[in-house]
Parts: sequence; C-alpha cells; structure tokens
Amino acid sequence: MSRALPKYNKRRVAMIGGVSAVVLSGALIAGSALAGETPENGAQATTKAAAGTISCPEVASQLPAIPASAQAEVDRNLALLTTQIDEADKRLNETVGQGGPNFVQNAILGPLEDKRIATLNRIETAIGRAAEKPEGLEAFATCTLDAGAGAGAGEGDTATAEPEAPATEEAGGAEDAGDAAGGNTAAGAISCPDVASQLPAIPASAQAEVDRNLALLDTQIDEADKRLNETVGQGGPNFVQNAILGPLASKRTAAIDRIAISIGRTAEKPQGLDALAACTLTE
Repeated sequence: MSRALPKYNKRRVAMIGGVSAVVLSGALIAGSALAGETPENGAQATTKAAAGTISCPEVASQLPAIPASAQAEVDRNLALLTTQIDEADKRLNETVGQGGPNFVQNAILGPLEDKRIATLNRIETAIGRAAEKPEGLEAFATCTLDAGAGAGAGEGDTATAEPEAPATEEAGGAEDAGDAAGGNTAAGAISCPDVASQLPAIPASAQAEVDRNLALLDTQIDEADKRLNETVGQGGPNFVQNAILGPLASKRTAAIDRIAISIGRTAEKPQGLDALAACTLTE
C-alpha cells in the first residue's frame, strides 16, 4: 500500500489539487484498515488464522428443579442460548482472516457473552417467580474458541490462535461432577400416561383434531426418547429433568389443551387432562 502511484495518477492528482490528494490518501488508509493492516505494520498484523468452533458451558444441567409455571419460559431461553452459539459460530466462519489479535474476543466472544448473561438472567428470574431464585448462572456465560482454531494460517500472516481460557476446564469440571452426581448415566425409556383412554366421548366434529393431537403426543415421546439415547453420559444431576422431561411435559400440556378445547367446542370440555402431561424415566 506504500508503493508510489503510477505517473499518470500523479499527474491527475496534481491537476485536481490538494483536497483530492487528501481524499486519496484517506482512501488508501481506509483500504489498509479494511484489509486488516495499518500503514505502519502492513501485513504483520495478527489475524484470526482459521475458523474453529465456539465452546460454551452447558446450562440446562446446572439448573435446579424448574417450577411448571416457569418451564415454558426457561425452555425458550435455553433454546435461545443454542441459537446464540450457532450465530456466533457462523460469524466466526464468515470472518476468517479479518481483524487484529483481539478480533475474535472483541467482535464475537465478547458480544456472545453479553447475550448469554441477559438470557441467563431471564432464566433466573423465571424460576425465581415461583421458587428460590438460582444465583450465579452468569458463571456459565463465558465461551471460548476451541483448540482447532489457528491451524492453517494464510501465508504472510502472523497467526496466533485465540488463547483457550481456563473457564472451559472449569465448566467441564462442573459437568463431570454433575455426571458423578447422577446425570444421564444410562439410556432408558420415557413413560407417559395414556391420554386417549382418559377422554370422554369425542364429538364427530372434533375427532380429526383430537386424532392429530393424540398422534402428536406419540411423536413427542419418540423425539424425547431419541434425545435421551443421544445424550447418555451428558449433564449434571438435573439434566434429564430439565433438558428432556421438562420440555416434553410443556409440549404435552399444549397438545392436551388443544384436545380439551376441540372437544369443548361442541360438548362439555374435559377438565384435569393436564395431570397426564408429566412423564417419567423408566430404567
């Protein structure tokens, strides 16, 4: 960026005048900045050499028992935590080679931590409305870049992988302790109360909708069983309840409510079906 302009460019600058020369100089500097360089250090600027993967502490297994009234809000925010990581991973891959030595921390990991803190605070607040509010979930907000980053640096770059913070080891230790305390140590089967046998006579006008929701209840159990088997060995003492059985109960409650409403449009609405929403784990 520091090499001389061609002669014809020099002549044009001389004709246009000093103001244009300043603008041109500014454009050169801006171009250098966009390229991850400065006029002083050129290509010596340190860049994020290669995309890795963002690793964040698992949250669901660290939660206490979640009151039924808070389950839906907690589920939404746990899902949001996953979305935030996916978005940060996408940005990490889209910005390979950009920025200086603190780019990943300042542009990706830092903003991700801020978002996670806000989401974790909402989870604490939701639980605290109906039970003792959990404290200290912010400790799970910090994420790190895995050790795979930094491989394959581009030629001419002074590649330095982002340092792996000790928070990852601490989070892993917490999960290991959780496993020892009784996480998802072995895949079993999820058992749920049968709903169809508890229904009153179903009006013909409601039959199709009731059938759809009864089928959905079966699908929900199958999906939860699949997740149960895929997460063997993961999480702390509350992992299965918070990450599998709790969300399943919320989904079943919604489907059961739709069944009751559809029957209630043309007949007496059945009451108390929500008691059939909770499922248990069988060995």
